[in-house]
Amino acid sequence: MPTAYYFDGPGQPLRPEVFALPAPGPGEAVVRVSLCTLCGSDLHTYFGRRAEPTPVVLGHEMVGVVERLPNKPLSDIHGEPLRVGDRITWSVIGACGHCFPCTHDLPQKCDTLFKYGKKTGGPFGGLTTHCHLLNGTAAVKLPADLPDEAAAPLMCATATAAACLRAVGPIETLLVTGAGLLGLSACAMASAAGVWVVVCDRDDARVALAKQFGATDGWPERIDAAVEMSGAADPTRFALSQVRTGGTLVLAGSVTPTPPIELHPEEVVRRCLRIVGVHNYTPADLLTAVRFMGENQRRFPFAELVSRVFPLSEVGEAFAFAAREKPIRVGVRA
Repeated sequence: MPTAYYFDGPGQPLRPEVFALPAPGPGEAVVRVSLCTLCGSDLHTYFGRRAEPTPVVLGHEMVGVVERLPNKPLSDIHGEPLRVGDRITWSVIGACGHCFPCTHDLPQKCDTLFKYGKKTGGPFGGLTTHCHLLNGTAAVKLPADLPDEAAAPLMCATATAAACLRAVGPIETLLVTGAGLLGLSACAMASAAGVWVVVCDRDDARVALAKQFGATDGWPERIDAAVEMSGAADPTRFALSQVRTGGTLVLAGSVTPTPPIELHPEEVVRRCLRIVGVHNYTPADLLTAVRFMGENQRRFPFAELVSRVFPLSEVGEAFAFAAREKPIRVGVRA
């Protein structure tokens, strides 16, 4: 039976609820979820470190197979109608396509934005057997040989890393602070493009892991750009201090409140710095991430970053394991 696990608030077990498969409307789809991976923000919500409207089906890193379509189905990112049986991932957000943010390359800030894994009122997250995709969702068909474990995080971490590198522009050297999945994705994508990448993280094991994703031991004479993926104040200060004159600092990890850092306007002016905030991504970034993963899945061990996969019926154990063991990713499969 179609079943979703609802989050009602911190400290409460996820509540299973059987539901009838929705009848998708124009531009919609119903997808059977093959795998959902737990992102750090899912853990923050589950354990009460950030507030979200409830009840909600958590999970926003998904891969699945199209199971139901209306007469006018959802189209993929190229405008081609999806078909039953297509294996896809999709954007973490849905957008109208017509408001000011949508028409100015910021669909992730749409005036009528909704987010998968955060939208209440139905099975709109990954911790379910079936996810209802709404109109305004950018879907991408996946290579048949791409493992679910590598495909699911495309919807969040890998596509966000693509957005960060787009914000950076052409560079020769890159500093990545924070070697979680965001940082590892940025390492791999930059190194595959010929960029010299160095990584900083307080966890030595993660720094060593980053070497498998293109990071190097040496330190370049200059740092053209830095992407801050940890969300912590000290790495942000460090990244700012390391960027060369005329360089770029991209902030992407600070999605929960952190202590402020000092920023001296004169320093920004005299060093001709660019400081850019990146939150989520555009459909084009998702497509970049999918293409990158399809071409490089054998070069970088992304699938191995999902250390364990739990059945949907044991989703509570999946959260407990993620909190206790702190792996890069944990998977949940219906």
